[in-house]
Amino acid sequence: MSSLQGRVLLVLQDGRAIVGVLAGYDQKSNVVLSDSKERIYSIDEGVEEVELGLYLVKGDMIVLIGEIDEAIDRAVDLASIRAEPILPIRY
Repeated sequence: MSSLQGRVLLVLQDGRAIVGVLAGYDQKSNVVLSDSKERIYSIDEGVEEVELGLYLVKGDMIVLIGEIDEAIDRAVDLASIRAEPILPIRY
């Protein structure tokens, strides 16, 4: 897993994409993010970011954890991105 205090992107089973600073994790892969935001994707509008602040994510909800390159992420114009929302995983 990424080093603490790095920015990460979490993709969750319900289709949400959460970006934040990795503040902690445990042996069950539960993750604590600080300064977190949910990125909401849409075909009609740019990416909306909703402030979440300090956020706890249960490990069994996480599909993917990826470290974010801060320079590249800052250079991306989220308002220009059009994408379908990620669908939830169905069992």
